[in-house]
This record gives sequence, structure tokens and C-alpha cells, in this order.
Amino acid sequence: MKGKVFILEDDLSICGLVKVALEMNGLEFKAFNTLRSFTEGLLCERPDVVLLDIMLPDGSGLDALKHIKSRYPEISCIMLSALSKEEDKVNGLNMGADDYIAKPFSVLELTARVNARLRGKNKQCVLSAGGITLDTETFECSADGKPVALNRKEFELLKYMLLNSGKVLPREKILTEVWGYDAGETRTLDNHVSRLRKLGINIETVFGVGYKL
Repeated sequence: MKGKVFILEDDLSICGLVKVALEMNGLEFKAFNTLRSFTEGLLCERPDVVLLDIMLPDGSGLDALKHIKSRYPEISCIMLSALSKEEDKVNGLNMGADDYIAKPFSVLELTARVNARLRGKNKQCVLSAGGITLDTETFECSADGKPVALNRKEFELLKYMLLNSGKVLPREKILTEVWGYDAGETRTLDNHVSRLRKLGINIETVFGVGYKL
């Protein structure tokens, strides 16, 4: 099973054990030791699953959880924490975590839970709305049954809009989520939307705000 996993954990020994276990299962793996480096890493690439320690040197893994669920809801989050009381687990799950594993944990159990999340994601790799179908595994797209060729950013833009289908998305938020920066100049976004429309994808302009698929 293929997949990419990020871990936010300041204990290097735990990172090393998890790295060996996941890579033996054919998974890509990247470790981050601080909240800042982790959020910066998310701007460059998106994992399928993240493992989040709660107690960090520069913040809390719960802050990372809120950041992910507000901006990248498709990413599965598993909390890893020495906080093992029932109320700690309930709090993490209520904040949006998909799973919660108390330390110390079995590496075999952790690997099994990561694989379970990946199986669930693989079943949902095809996004569709309004006659548009997007396969996030094969990078294939079609509109009303006709193939549509997209470049990388067009694909990411359309994926984000499909994940938020029916919602009005402000221009600034789209720029932050897809391009990774805040900017007052939205010409780049407008040009990409114009290109998608020419390819037969119906994107509505909400004047003074942004766009809606």
C-alpha cells in the first residue's frame, strides 16, 4: 500500500522507530521536530496521514491538528501522546483527530492503524461534483465524461474546490491553500479559473468575495 506519512514528534528515538516500521511497509516518511517546521512542510507537500505528538517545544500538537483540519481536511490525523487519560483522548477526538494512540505504543499497532487510514483514503481517491470527476491517484480529470488535461496547479485548484464543493471560497483563502501564500493580487488565481472554465468546468464568480464550484 502506497502512502505518505508525516510525523510531528520531538523525541528522535520515537521518530527513528516509526521511520523504520513505516518504510518497511513501503510508505514514504518525513519527520518534523517543531510545530513551525511542520506547518512550513505542509506548504510544500501534502501527506496522506500525519502523526501528531501533543507536547512540543514550541507549541501543542493540538494546534497542528486545528491547522490541518481547517486547511487540509482530507489529511488523516492520528494523535500520539503520553497524555493517556480518557478525557485527553476524548478532547483530541472531539477536536477532529481521526485516531488517538497513547504512549508507550506498539509499533505494529501504529503501522496497522496508519494502514487502516490509508485504506479508507484510497476508497475516496475519486472526487466528483457537477459532472466533474477527479482521480487524485491517477491525476485524471473529466468534465461531462470528456477527458480534461490539467497542469499541476490547475489540478490542485480543482481538487481544493471539489473538496469544498458548494461553498463560497474567498480569493485570499484559495491563494493560501493552493499556492501557499497570502496576497492582495489575485490575477494568478483568476487566470487559472479562466483556464478551467475554457476546459468546460463550471466555476461561479461570487462578486466581491471569490469563487464557488
